[in-house]
Amino acid sequence: MQRVMTVSRVGGRQIVSTRTRWEPVIGYSRAVRAGNWILVTGTIGLRSDGSCPDSAAEQMRMSMETVIAAVVALGGRREDIVRTRIYVTDIGLWEEVGRIHAEFLADVRPATTMIGIASLAHEKAVLEVEADAVIAA
Repeated sequence: MQRVMTVSRVGGRQIVSTRTRWEPVIGYSRAVRAGNWILVTGTIGLRSDGSCPDSAAEQMRMSMETVIAAVVALGGRREDIVRTRIYVTDIGLWEEVGRIHAEFLADVRPATTMIGIASLAHEKAVLEVEADAVIAA
């Protein structure tokens, strides 16, 4: 399920909001476009009610859908993604999570890092994804 995304301008940048409860509290945007760069903030797989699916695969799928939708909202394409970072609370999930990443980006082949971490801000989240995209000039 895709979140509603709102695009606006702040200074010379375009920003995307997904209207999560955390954005105004922490003071961040889902994604920012500065020139030809699009930077997507850490994204966990959330349903519209704020809950996380139980499976890592479904969380990854939802995260990737949101990341790509943010890139597209700012004028990019999935193919413009040049780097992703995946944070997992259990590095043993690397293959399950990696397979979902490949479903979305295997033909794009961005530089990718997967890092095991202790925890995330949402108690049910087991992963978070960041992405950088560069739009050809």
